[in-house]
Amino acid sequence: MNKFTTLSAVAAPFPQKNVDTDFIIRVERCTKTPWDKLGDYAFEMARFRPDGSENPDFVLNQPRYRGAKILVCGEFFGTGSSREMAVWAIAGMGIRCLIAPSYGQIFYGNCFQNGLLPIVLPQATVDALAKDAEAGKPFTVDLEGQTINGSVRFDVSPRRKKMLLEGLDELGLTLSMEPKIAAFEAADRKRRPWIYAA
Repeated sequence: MNKFTTLSAVAAPFPQKNVDTDFIIRVERCTKTPWDKLGDYAFEMARFRPDGSENPDFVLNQPRYRGAKILVCGEFFGTGSSREMAVWAIAGMGIRCLIAPSYGQIFYGNCFQNGLLPIVLPQATVDALAKDAEAGKPFTVDLEGQTINGSVRFDVSPRRKKMLLEGLDELGLTLSMEPKIAAFEAADRKRRPWIYAA
């Protein structure tokens, strides 16, 4: 998993509310599409016309937002089914950070598992950042300092922050504690040898 430290990038405004995981990636794309190709189908229903051509009205198809790595979203982003492929699809488009007032709970957790930073901020703050994105202002997200553009502060749990900064998923985080686990087992063997008897 790629580390997330500081991200300076274009931000795209996407204020639509209640964007569910089926809108992010259609269920039929989740069965036979390789995970590294899901980005090709992210937001498919809005991103493409029925004939397969790009919809020029969709924000990420607009020239100034192509290659955006930050998405400023509406409330309840990522609700619906728990499919992790929704996060894979967004990441597959190159997006590394989401900013919204709220998320679907499982989607929110899946973001951290896959190197995406989902930031939660009050609606008024998100609205102001969406206006900055519309105006083409550059964004810098500093995970270590927990700031956007140096002045907007956000919260993230220490554990999840460590995962992103070090590029670790849950398994990687556990393996990073292997010396502590080994030390505990060695001390425990001395304290309770009967537990380890073959």
